[in-house]
Amino acid sequence: MTAEVESAPRAGARQWLALAMLCLPTMLATVDINVTILALPHIAKDLGSSSIQQLWITDIYGFVIASFLITMGTLGDRIGRRTVLFAGAVLFIVASVLAATADSTATLIAARAVIGLAGATIMPSVLAIITDMFRNPKELAAAMGAWGSSIMLGLIGGPIIGGLLLGAFYWGSVFLIAIPVMALLLVTGPFLIPESRNPRAGSLDLISVVLSLGTVMPTVYGIKELGRNGWAVVPILAVVVGLTLGALFIRRQRTIENPLLDLGLFRIRSLSTGVALGLVVAMVMGGMGLTVTLFMQLVRGISPTHVALWLIAPSIAMVVFGNMSLGLAQKVKPALILLVGSVIAIIGLVVITQVGVDGGMATLMTGLILVYIGGSPVGMMNSLLVMSAAPPEKAGSAGSVSSTSGELGAALGVAVLGVVGTTVYRHDLTIPAGTPGPVADAAKNGVAGAVYGAPGVPGKAGTDLLASAKDAFTSGLHTVALVTMGLYVVLGVIAFVGLRNQAPFGANQAAAEADVSETVEQPAT
Repeated sequence: MTAEVESAPRAGARQWLALAMLCLPTMLATVDINVTILALPHIAKDLGSSSIQQLWITDIYGFVIASFLITMGTLGDRIGRRTVLFAGAVLFIVASVLAATADSTATLIAARAVIGLAGATIMPSVLAIITDMFRNPKELAAAMGAWGSSIMLGLIGGPIIGGLLLGAFYWGSVFLIAIPVMALLLVTGPFLIPESRNPRAGSLDLISVVLSLGTVMPTVYGIKELGRNGWAVVPILAVVVGLTLGALFIRRQRTIENPLLDLGLFRIRSLSTGVALGLVVAMVMGGMGLTVTLFMQLVRGISPTHVALWLIAPSIAMVVFGNMSLGLAQKVKPALILLVGSVIAIIGLVVITQVGVDGGMATLMTGLILVYIGGSPVGMMNSLLVMSAAPPEKAGSAGSVSSTSGELGAALGVAVLGVVGTTVYRHDLTIPAGTPGPVADAAKNGVAGAVYGAPGVPGKAGTDLLASAKDAFTSGLHTVALVTMGLYVVLGVIAFVGLRNQAPFGANQAAAEADVSETVEQPAT
């Protein structure tokens, strides 16, 4: 048997059962985001949370996850990925109980921060363990497809699960769903999930950890605030501080013997391309998804629950076609698949530019489904590109880079596309004569201010204000779609330049199998 085949053994039932166990915490991490947003009105009423506190309840989870991903991924390489994952599961359970029983907003925010810390152990550890268990390229692609599907199922199921729980129990129940999931992982994991680590890993550099946190947290915070409230001194300073510390972080990684993040990973073309693709597609999904959701709620007047139901079809389309693209990538070059996907997404965005203020949902859903189908190959393929190219001993670090690019991309998408939509909205908005000053100011700040303030303005002025705000936001939606087309062009260029020489994922395994067949048929001498 050749070395190639020996290095790519087939997975057995134990590995596939372990994959199912690993998909559960991945799904939970995405469910947790949605259910918290749904529970927010109940939490605010019970705990008396201010509007600023409500933002921190939802945002602190993502801030902490993004900040600790690199540390947790590298820590897993050093002390064991399964060990880090199990420690995160225990922490997830404890923090979820604390969140569910919180009697003050401060306690809940602190608990959410700890949940975020626990969540940061999941993505890099799970990706590294999956890569270690599935060495066969075809099976690795299938495993990554299942893992990616669990993320989408979490996004789809989050609003449904949250709605059912909130309809039957108190708001703390949305946090308690973590207990059975993580308990099952802890009970079955020791028998199913193998331990893996880098046997030559050095000690963890604490200065690099601090610089990593100082880079990611203020940068993500600043970007989100710029997207939410526009240009302001504090978020701009936060981004500047983050980028400055990021430069110091990179400099230190180049000079120390055991870096927290091996920058040499980015010299692997398919890995760096996968990270870049993940960043761009996260920008698209984050920014476009938010804009469409706001349009459905504030322009079309659809309730949040019904918005979630409308988004099930595009999400399912993404899962189905994403898995199909992974299967196709076994025989077709990934660059070609990604280029075709970009074209399909651009067609969908053209359809979205035809959406009007009034009318049915058919045009919007058609466009959105095409956008999700076009983006699905990247959503499924970028992690496979990163993890299959990374050295096994650096798998946790590579997984953290892949996950961090997604977090940063989503924040950038919300900020950049949010600013684009808001700028167009404010330019096109007309404030009718007779509109009270406070209502006019609220309308200028955003479409929500106009929608909620216009009914209080008597006569034709209120009607005209509402109509103008909806028209202006629809124009913003169209412009965001046009900018997103540009992002998909960038995505296509990255895919072509970075992956034009990348063979189909199944090519190496096919060559190895052909080599083994030839060896077996060769007569002994």
